[in-house]
Amino acid sequence: MDLRFTSQEDAFRAEVRAFIQKEMPPAIANAMTIQEGSDPEIWGQVRALRKKLAVKGWIGMSWPKEYGGMGASLVMQAVFKEEMAYWRCPGIDPQAYQLGPAIIIHGSEEQKKKYLGATLRAEITWCQGFSEPNAGSDLASLQTRAVKDGDDFLITGQKIWTSYAHVADSIHLLARSDPEAPKHRGISYFLFPTNLKGITIKPIRQMDNGHGFNEVYFENVRVPKSALFGELNRGWYVATTTLDFERSNIAGSAGTRRNLDDLIAFCKSNPVGRRALANPIMRNRAADLAIKIEVARMMAYKVLSIQSAGKVPNMEASIAKLFSSDMSAEVQSFAIELLGMVGAIDTGSKYAPMNGQVCRGYLRTGCKVGGGSPEIQRNVIAQRGLGMPR
Repeated sequence: MDLRFTSQEDAFRAEVRAFIQKEMPPAIANAMTIQEGSDPEIWGQVRALRKKLAVKGWIGMSWPKEYGGMGASLVMQAVFKEEMAYWRCPGIDPQAYQLGPAIIIHGSEEQKKKYLGATLRAEITWCQGFSEPNAGSDLASLQTRAVKDGDDFLITGQKIWTSYAHVADSIHLLARSDPEAPKHRGISYFLFPTNLKGITIKPIRQMDNGHGFNEVYFENVRVPKSALFGELNRGWYVATTTLDFERSNIAGSAGTRRNLDDLIAFCKSNPVGRRALANPIMRNRAADLAIKIEVARMMAYKVLSIQSAGKVPNMEASIAKLFSSDMSAEVQSFAIELLGMVGAIDTGSKYAPMNGQVCRGYLRTGCKVGGGSPEIQRNVIAQRGLGMPR
């Protein structure tokens, strides 16, 4: 196996890095300890940055050229995502990278014309309407209803943990359209704007006071038949395509590597940190985490190689996601343990290390659950990888 990048890929990495250093406002980088979308001014800067990425053609860069993409390889896209994650550049709308390929595969011609170009131009910000209060890990148990009413559907129910719904223009949503069918077979998938009558969005404040998540309520929201994504009652099978793109986790290790790099750099420049790292046990743990981060990166590359071969990495994606999320949480816990009470100082204090990043990173919920809980990943690995019974 040759893990070296080509000269073209290395040159592209340098180009992306130079773009970030030139175009990303410092306020955005400093705000990454606070969930983007919480501050309207910061969010405006994020939207402007995404427009510049769109001009470069880097949104949906691996999409086929006939759909407006660059036709770039998945490796080039992975290089892009790694650089964006490491430098904490919020130019990537994760839903665009997950949903866009699914629309190319399953969308109607009308949906492709309506959404693909607008997504590539950063004119749409998507949110995902999947999880519900009693249907998170067991997503197929969702109870939001889509009832046919003439040529339209009336959608009623509630979604939860909806990232950035408060700033999104459109939502892709799963709803139960046949309550009598087995739970995986009576679900339909819809695409529609978030400003329709009957939609109410309420913030979910996290322990770090970030506002990335929301509750979304639907009360007889009327959507046209053209909003149906894929076949009626077969939305679950379309959603698995979206989720496969979500769980590839290509850039997961890059963001964690940046967190550890920042922590070590702070410790080297700060008396408290230098004393902490003088402990050989702590130095060994830091080295162990650096190794784990590299292992996570290799797991992501394995997923990438499978995708590049045109295959679907079900078990492999779950392994990479599970290991990466556990490792990321371990780095956050190590940072708090290493710095002690100093690490618990939050943003707003001049004594807060790394602008409160340590404190907020530790408090942030969803670190291990986002994209699929550890229990679900273990089930996928057991059933699809080891052949164990359900």
